[in-house]
Amino acid sequence: MRVSIVRRVNALVALLLVVAYTSAYAHDEDHTSSPPASIASTPRAEAVSEHFELVAVARHGVLTIYLDRLRSNDPVAGATVTVETPAGSLDAVAAHDGTYSLAAPWSTQAGRHDLIFTVVSGGSAEVLTGTLQVPSAVAPDAEGSAPSSTSSTFLGGWKDRIVGSDLALIGAALSGFVLGALVVGALARRKRAPAAVLLAILVALVAPAARAHEGDDHVALARTPPSERDLAKRLADGSLFVPKPTQRLLAVRTDITANAIHRRTIELPGRIIPDPNASAYVQASVGGRLSAPEAGFPRLGTRVNKGDVLAYVTPPVQTVDVSDMRQRQGELDQQISLVERRIARFEPLAQKGVVTQVQLDEARIELQGLKDRRSALDRVRAEPEALAAPVSGVIAEINAVAGQMAQPSAILFQIMEPTRLWVEALSFDTLTGDQSAIAKTSAGRILPLGYQGAGLADRNQAVPVHFRIEGDTSGLRAGQFVTVLSATPEQKEGIAVPRASVVRSQNGQDLVFEHSSAERFEPRSVRVEPLDGDRVLVVSGLKPGVRIVTQGAELLDQVR
Repeated sequence: MRVSIVRRVNALVALLLVVAYTSAYAHDEDHTSSPPASIASTPRAEAVSEHFELVAVARHGVLTIYLDRLRSNDPVAGATVTVETPAGSLDAVAAHDGTYSLAAPWSTQAGRHDLIFTVVSGGSAEVLTGTLQVPSAVAPDAEGSAPSSTSSTFLGGWKDRIVGSDLALIGAALSGFVLGALVVGALARRKRAPAAVLLAILVALVAPAARAHEGDDHVALARTPPSERDLAKRLADGSLFVPKPTQRLLAVRTDITANAIHRRTIELPGRIIPDPNASAYVQASVGGRLSAPEAGFPRLGTRVNKGDVLAYVTPPVQTVDVSDMRQRQGELDQQISLVERRIARFEPLAQKGVVTQVQLDEARIELQGLKDRRSALDRVRAEPEALAAPVSGVIAEINAVAGQMAQPSAILFQIMEPTRLWVEALSFDTLTGDQSAIAKTSAGRILPLGYQGAGLADRNQAVPVHFRIEGDTSGLRAGQFVTVLSATPEQKEGIAVPRASVVRSQNGQDLVFEHSSAERFEPRSVRVEPLDGDRVLVVSGLKPGVRIVTQGAELLDQVR
């Protein structure tokens, strides 16, 4: 009786061993794998016409329409958009610039929905057609709730795995049954059938299977909602998916490329200098101590007129010079005294006719000369030199302080006219007056230039060339560095694109982004040469007739 009970227990444990073995084998699969993610998480339709590009996005029973111009990617505002939908013809309501919306309860039903868009803008009408494909993963069920795409994928995968692995499961079950039967039989014949040992084997087989599924919360996966909005992303092939709302935020603009012949330009280093005919330096002719005029020294940026006194210079007098001057003053005072006495004697004698009137007049003239010399000697010690403005303009530089000892070669003031500025460039090629040129500042400002002349003597192995800045010169300053772009007679064929279109990749290669579809951008490696201040010439890597990004390329390059 006891042996019979032991055999029954062994048989039951063997059966459990078979189930555990097959269960462990059946669950030896990779549940972490998931179907590849689509580019966009929400259904959308694209349509293109001669002048417009349209993207319609269905979300929560509302169809949002983004309308842009095909060439420039500018949002089209104030248009009338009529949509032929499965529910009939509906007029879209303008939400904001270039965005329109309408109620679309039919967009929650899985399947293919053909749409016809009629766009009226600027007095012209165009018809665009598109197809909205709604997958079953996002369609609502009979009760109106949308089942999770993860859940349906999980169930569908289970069906495929069950059908594809029937033979493997049957073989595993038979192997486990035979193995369990052999072990139980051997132990029973030898009367060694400890149930604890069999249960330990059972736990050893079941535990790995349980641990393999530990953390696999299929219910939680099934309840995970899909993404509520699309995000810009870089795809596996290197292209970019950028939704229309993101394009609006980044202000992405495009243009269509065209092949043409352009004159080659050269880049020259340059700096802004004042016009030599409208600028001047103020220097003292002799060294001395500076003093300010009554109104004080002029401030930087103050406009002065020609002849205005800017400062005074009092020449220093050495001790030896003072001694000589005092001696000379004494001699002059003595001579003045003698002449005065002579005149006093000549005056009564001239009345009596003893002394002629000529002698009296000569004595008076001699006295006046001596007094003038004495007065000039006094002025040398006391009267300073006045420094006056040689031209009219604005004080650009000042190096004057009251009490400062000025040297004859020191520049105390620089005067310049801010409306008359030049650019001095250094060129390694010979430039002539018939070549157009522009200057570009570090901030990207473009300055048209007029040729003034070129030097015949080299400066640092280059020839200095002078240009006059034509137009507005506000905000510019002397000494500011610029880049001069001068056209040459040489012509080259290529595609001219804005400088902002070209970005530098991580490996140092120049790239432009082609707008291949409404929400897709593809990087193109190009080789460029400078053309002018705003554009570069693409000589290879880009074909004409494609749309490239002209604004926002730097921001697109940051998408990861």
